[in-house]
Amino acid sequence: MEKIWLQSYPNGVPAEIDIDHIPSLVALFEKACSTYADKVAYISMGKEMTYRQLDEESKAFAGWLQAKGFKKGDRVALMMPNLLQYPVALFGTLRAGCVVVNCNPLYTPRELEHQLKDSGAIAIVIVENFAHTLEQIIAHTAVKHVIVTPMGEMLGLKGVVVNFVVRHVKKLVPAWKIPAASGFNSALAIGRRHGWKPVALTQDDIAFLQYTGGTTGVSKGAMLTHANIAANVTQAYSWIKPVVREGEEFIVTALPLYHIFALTANCLTFLMIGARNLLIANPRDIPGFVKEWGKYPVTVVTGVNTLFNALLNNAEFARLDFSTMRVTLGGGMAVQGPVAEKWLKVTGTPLLQAYGLTETSPAATINPLDMTEFNGAIGLPISSTEISIRDDGGNEVPPGQVGEICIRGPQVMKGYWQRPDETELVFYPDRFLRTGDMGYVDKKGFVFLVDRKKDMILVSGFNVYPNEVEEAVAMHPGVMDVAAIGISDEHSGEAVKIFVVRKDPRVTEKELIDHCRKLLTGYKVPKHVEFRDDLPRTNVGKILRRALKEGA
Repeated sequence: MEKIWLQSYPNGVPAEIDIDHIPSLVALFEKACSTYADKVAYISMGKEMTYRQLDEESKAFAGWLQAKGFKKGDRVALMMPNLLQYPVALFGTLRAGCVVVNCNPLYTPRELEHQLKDSGAIAIVIVENFAHTLEQIIAHTAVKHVIVTPMGEMLGLKGVVVNFVVRHVKKLVPAWKIPAASGFNSALAIGRRHGWKPVALTQDDIAFLQYTGGTTGVSKGAMLTHANIAANVTQAYSWIKPVVREGEEFIVTALPLYHIFALTANCLTFLMIGARNLLIANPRDIPGFVKEWGKYPVTVVTGVNTLFNALLNNAEFARLDFSTMRVTLGGGMAVQGPVAEKWLKVTGTPLLQAYGLTETSPAATINPLDMTEFNGAIGLPISSTEISIRDDGGNEVPPGQVGEICIRGPQVMKGYWQRPDETELVFYPDRFLRTGDMGYVDKKGFVFLVDRKKDMILVSGFNVYPNEVEEAVAMHPGVMDVAAIGISDEHSGEAVKIFVVRKDPRVTEKELIDHCRKLLTGYKVPKHVEFRDDLPRTNVGKILRRALKEGA
């Protein structure tokens, strides 16, 4: 496809990026730590860590790995929420030349066993709240070294109080027993004594085995090289550079850093510009999140639609001071128009969409940051990125026509770990990645996401996209949250069913269907409505339609 999107690029954003001068992510990290040494890098539960401290602590963790005999390419699993231990272990692992394997702390024993066995991880850093899960399956894995860390281990004296509350008041730490486990601070002490020797890394070396969510089939590890991530960080940096102020931004990180969105955007890109990063360990605790936000002059926030919606439905959130806010970026799932409109009204800043996936490190498209209102698009292809919209036969379709979004660029993964067959299935011969997402490109080059290909509902031969239905339902003032799926129907093949969490308990099925009739063509109108207290979600808050379909 002709790069028609370049005509819509913001001033100062280049058409191409160059990463030849970046040997690895470690080089980017060390430059940031040197440039912003005395600035605060992370804040967690009131405890600050400067870039200089992050540099020293990550060296110590790298030293521990080397003291234990870890070699370049060995896999190290990290299983924790947003705590100070995470960036220390992350950058320490990379500095030792090892590969980071991010694990969701909410994994079941079966899911954790699969990921540890598949990756071949030989070490894991895990918060003690979830150690009982590891205990059940560790014997079936290659893991030889275990660090179990309490949530407050890096908080100093305050950590003693935090750990007491977590263990004894809230009782969030089930009993566990892993005889060979050691503590995080003990490992750092060993690492400091042993010292760290820099490891020669190349752009082709794998930095992360980032596992896909597993919502379709078996979870697979996307091989993201130092070049992939360095490219995406550089692309994102090029995009935000005209708007942000280096060394002055304050970003709040509620999305988990083990997820590719927050990992690349919050953890790495904003590290490059010397931002302060407020870590939120439990974003599901909206009142606690809002209280923490209120203590700081936040300038940037990233999130998913469900998180923004939850914040907007918290009375205290609207009372925060948003005078310092500059950028709000949504991704991970489609941002709904009503949520974006309310966000602008409450915070005074537009909620702009970005789009990507684990396999693209993740950013592929981002809306211009100087936009003043929500436009419904997922953005423009970022620097050095090509978009091709293709039909089922792999043929490119013209602008305006819906097809599968395909992506090519330096941020696209090397492939799936030890799965050449799966890798072959998602790449066309010309190296365009098949995303499984349906969308189109308009005449100005903006990309619009219609829906997941596998989530599409076929009603009497007509395509119905759940996102469109969900957005229409969300416009009803009595709706808190909604998900749409297709269910079997003897007359039309499939029919639309919606699952609704009510804001107003008086809302009825008939009222919602009548509301949809005013906004949707007849075949798109839901035939079935089910009210629920909550909807199943992934670790980042994305609604799991598959789980709803299985129970329908």
